[in-house]
Amino acid sequence: MSDRPANALRGEAQIVIDGTRLILRPSFAALVAAEEELGSLFDLVGRAAGGRLLLSEIVTLFWHVASDRPEHLTRDQLGEGMMKLGLAGVTPALKIVLKQILSGRGW
Repeated sequence: MSDRPANALRGEAQIVIDGTRLILRPSFAALVAAEEELGSLFDLVGRAAGGRLLLSEIVTLFWHVASDRPEHLTRDQLGEGMMKLGLAGVTPALKIVLKQILSGRGW
């Protein structure tokens, strides 16, 4: 958990789950871990572009790129919290993470 807001200049996004702010930082290690579970990130981005990205894939991606994730937070809680936000509440952070996957860091 982080007390600071996400730094857009560093390609970070944020999502607030049940009052807990999670900073989403798509680092190399985090993306490798996500890719091991989800398969090719290029395919993931393609599914997102085609409107075929599954909710479970978004949860898995966010789970891996969430930096300083609190120990008490489970993946199921993350998913439930995301459902409370709805797709409209999750999409802005998803767009930032997907953009970082495609373009990398420019800083």
